[in-house]
Formats: sequence, C-alpha cells, structure tokens
Amino acid sequence: MHDIRQIRENPAAFDTALAKRGLTGLSSDILTLDEARRAKILAAETAQAAQNAASKEVGAAKAKGDEAEFERLRALVTEKKAEVARLNEEAAAEDLRLRDMLMSIPNLPFDEVPEGADENDNVEIRRWGTPRSFDFKPVEHYEIAGVKPGMDFETAAKLSGARFVLLRGGVARIHRALAQFMLDLHTDEHGLTETITPVLVKDEAMYGTNQLPKFAEDSYQTTNGWWLIPTSEVTLTNTVAGDILDEAALPIRMTSHTQCFRSEAGSAGKDTAGMLRQHQFEKVEMVSITTPDTSMSEHERMTNCAQAVLERLGLPYRTVVLCTGDMGFGARKTHDIEVWLPGQNTYREISSVSVCGDFQARRMNARYRPAGGKPDFVHTLNGSGLAVGRCLIAVLENGQQADGSVTMPEALVPWLGGKTRLTADGQLV
Repeated sequence: MHDIRQIRENPAAFDTALAKRGLTGLSSDILTLDEARRAKILAAETAQAAQNAASKEVGAAKAKGDEAEFERLRALVTEKKAEVARLNEEAAAEDLRLRDMLMSIPNLPFDEVPEGADENDNVEIRRWGTPRSFDFKPVEHYEIAGVKPGMDFETAAKLSGARFVLLRGGVARIHRALAQFMLDLHTDEHGLTETITPVLVKDEAMYGTNQLPKFAEDSYQTTNGWWLIPTSEVTLTNTVAGDILDEAALPIRMTSHTQCFRSEAGSAGKDTAGMLRQHQFEKVEMVSITTPDTSMSEHERMTNCAQAVLERLGLPYRTVVLCTGDMGFGARKTHDIEVWLPGQNTYREISSVSVCGDFQARRMNARYRPAGGKPDFVHTLNGSGLAVGRCLIAVLENGQQADGSVTMPEALVPWLGGKTRLTADGQLV
C-alpha cells in the first residue's frame, strides 16, 4: 500500500510514476478523499471538545441551582455525543474508502525499470547456455513417446476438468526429484530456511501480499472463507505480519515447496496444450525480508539463486527486466527468467523474482527496529526457485532423443536413485 504522506508531499511524482504503468493521475482523487477524511476527524475532535466542556459545566450549573442552565447543558452534552458518534462513523467510512483506493493501486516502479506497454518491451540482461542442436525435429513435452505413459490429461479431466494433469511412474519421479533438488540447493548452498506452510489462508494474508482485493477472481476460495494460496509467497511473507523485528535478525531468507492454485481467470484459450498452464501446480518459492538499504542487492542474490537451478541442470535460459507495462501489481522491479523449450522453439518464463519495497510491508504492518532508531517498514522480495512443472517440461524437452527416450541432466541423477534415462516406453532406468 502507498504512503499517504508521500502522496500529499509530492502528488506530481506519484502521478508520474503511475503514468509509467499506463495509468492516469490519481493523486487528486486520493487527496480529495484524504481531505474529506481529515475534515471529518477534525469535526469529530471539535465536537468531542465541546461535549467535554459542557460536561464539566453541567455539575457547576447543578451546584448553583440553575435548573435552566443545567437542562441546557445536559441537552448540549447529549447533542454533542450523538454528533461525535455520527462524525466518527463518517470518518471511518471515509478512511475505508481511502484504504480501499490505496489498496487497488499498483506499486510504483523504480526509475531504472524500462518503460513499455507489454512483454515486447522487456529488456534482456543475461543469457546462459546454448540451445541444443537436434538432428531431428524436437516435439513438445506431451508429444514425447517416453513421456506419454506418465502424463495423463484425459484421466485428470475426468477427475477435475481442464487444466489438470495426472503424473505417473517415471515422469512423477522426475517431478518429485526436481522439487527435492531445488530445495536441497537452496537450503544447503544458498542459505535459505526450508519452511512447510499451510495452503489455506485467511483474507488478511491475501491482502498482505496484494492478491486481494484486486485479484480475487484469480484465486480459489472455500465455502468457509479460506483461500487456496496461488503461491507460498503469501504464507512465507505473512510470517512477519504485524511484527517489529530486530535489525540483527535481517535478512530472513525462506524457501517452501507447496501446491499452488490459480483460476487462470482471463487466460481462456492460452497455453491449453500440455501442462504449461495449470489450475494446480507445484512451486519452490523463495522469500526474503530485508532492510530498505539491502533489498536491491538481495534482488540480485535471489535472481542468482533461481538461475543456479537452471545452470546446474544444463538448461539454457535468458533473464529479462520486465518493463513497466508487464510488471506485476506489487513489484517495483522484476527479473523474469525464461528457460529454452526446444519443442516450442522459444524461451518461456520459469521464474519471476521481484523486489516490492515496503509495499507489502505497509499492508501487513511488518516493521523492524534499527539500532537506536524508530521502527520502520521492512522490504519484501519473492521469486520462484523454480516452478516445478515448468522445470519438468524443460528437462523433458531439452533431453529428448530421436527414439522417444529422454536423457536426464547429470546433476539430477543422485535425486533419481542413480537412474539416468526415461525410456521410450516410459520406464526410468
């Protein structure tokens, strides 16, 4: 959420930053609501002061035996009490309107973020690995002969409908091995703390990481009000909600492997083939909680952690800085890492690593206390490390052979019990 004081002090800068996201200036509407709210608060305080003064004078009038003055003052106290209640209620309504408006406005991009309308304006900053040259035409993951026995969309559709998959046998084992490989790399070498979190959360958690109120239709809600998490960014980040942390405890670096759930609202007809875009999927998430002066260096560190997964697996990738028009709602800057998929002959997103500044911290009231200073808001960062299903796709497509078998990345073999190949009939050997 945005700091109303900064908007009051420099509304033009706020509107300029929003314009980079393609939004018209909103500071005038925000400040109008803010002024109405403050006017109601001031009026309530004035009425309260008048009530207090009249209350003190009631006793004096009674002691003097001035019944007329006593009755007048008593009526005034009653009148002012009702006025205070009414004005406080109106002030609370104005405050809620202002809060809802601020909650619905995206984060402001850093000055260094490239301006642009969509993904075509993203800027590549890094490329690693050389896409493999095939002596046959590579196919998409679900068309590989060895994959077909273990990737069942028809049965999943019978159970749950479109955009679900049932994995079996060798393919399921590879998927599990990838998640374990990622977790071990992040915990053993990158210093992240493994955390097992719930996948059902309350409204407050979804508000804290800006899924609510704007993106309710993108998530699933149970009949008793819980939300299924779209990513463990929600749970990991909210572990510090309402806290005042010691500066010495920062940075906090966490990772979690969870099921994730997204309704994919608005994506009808997009990536319907295969398991690239599913309603239910698994992800190894990374979250960092930092001080304001270290969040940018932490962003680079997290990006390197995600890239390291692909490098260990020998999967070519490129990293781009998202432009203002393609960046997520809560981000101030985002690196997208895109893995090479030979079956599609293109790079596809496998991780987004974002620095959010204090945007989420304000929504969660998550703060830290600098040594000898007053509490200030922490900065939050999140990133996929990686999306497990998409990593499975990349391993299968990049390792496919002409006979329909798939060669496993050498780095993954220890997590596969020494098995190195998925045969053309779907056996892991």
